[in-house]
Amino acid sequence: MSQQKFIFVLIFVLLVTWLGISATIGMAAPAPKMRAAPVVVAQAKATTLAPVTWMAGTVISRDDAKLATEVEGRLKKVLDVGVRVKSGQVVATIDSTFVDLRIEELKSAVEREKARLIFLREEVKRLQRLAKQNNAAKTLLEQTQADREVAHNELEIARTRLRQAEEEKWRHRIRAPFDGVIAERYLQAGERVSEGGAVVRLIDPTTMEVQARVPLQSINYVNENSKINLQVSSSQVVEGKVRVIVPVGDERSRLMDLRISFSDTNWRIGQPVRVALPTAVPKEVLAVPRDALVLRRSGTSVYRVNGDNKAENIPVQVGVASGDLVEVNGKLNPGDDVVIRGSERLRPGQDVSVIAN
Repeated sequence: MSQQKFIFVLIFVLLVTWLGISATIGMAAPAPKMRAAPVVVAQAKATTLAPVTWMAGTVISRDDAKLATEVEGRLKKVLDVGVRVKSGQVVATIDSTFVDLRIEELKSAVEREKARLIFLREEVKRLQRLAKQNNAAKTLLEQTQADREVAHNELEIARTRLRQAEEEKWRHRIRAPFDGVIAERYLQAGERVSEGGAVVRLIDPTTMEVQARVPLQSINYVNENSKINLQVSSSQVVEGKVRVIVPVGDERSRLMDLRISFSDTNWRIGQPVRVALPTAVPKEVLAVPRDALVLRRSGTSVYRVNGDNKAENIPVQVGVASGDLVEVNGKLNPGDDVVIRGSERLRPGQDVSVIAN
């Protein structure tokens, strides 16, 4: 029994010694400090916002024309789709063989009338000299003078007919009214076209704007030169400006035409666009970027970085939104730094390291 008691005491002493050493080590080595979390911040700011509704729009060109012929005939040449042309350049040619022949005929008629007029002018001068010598009848002189005036008029008529034929030949060529690109070709070379028939569609891709059909009641909150956000994807929002409001509404759809200019040259004609249309009068609010909002079951909040570079969780109530900005109501002030990247794992009071703003 004494040996068993000795072993029991020895185990007890060793256990107490081990616990003491562990406690000493734990007191000597404090827990490591939590590393500062890297974050990206933006400033809360006072701005003017209005509630918006997103309407469908389309990128169009202000210069978009279907070029038609003014004469009837057979097409000799039509430029291909995608060809860039300058203003005044020929985009399609109609066969003008018969017009060319008529022009040659009228040129000969002009020369004939010109020669006849020259002859009669000289004849009048000759008869006037003879009349002074009483060697010519007065009636013959008067008749020749009348023939001269008729010849002059006939020459002017021939010249006018020639100009008409030349104008008709000029109209056998369809010319671009502005710089642009051939977007569509409705007829091919060799096909016959009637007067007024469309041959090609010409579009200027440098004069793009957005066309939107908007409800009549929404026009009350939009004016010419108003700034409006445009969105072509979930990540790309650009600012546009109202160029014109067409003051005529459709009696069936109750919609009006809105034209919005923008500066992004990477968009394409025909591309669908979403237009943020104000639905109320703008008001002054405190706004933060949408990415600053932290959504939890307990509510919505933002993380503010204080002067000690620590994260503060500020509960907020969300108001109107416009583009990337959202109205917030809470214990925030204009100029406060709020976290827009890196807030997913932040804890109140945690040290942060601002890597960008």
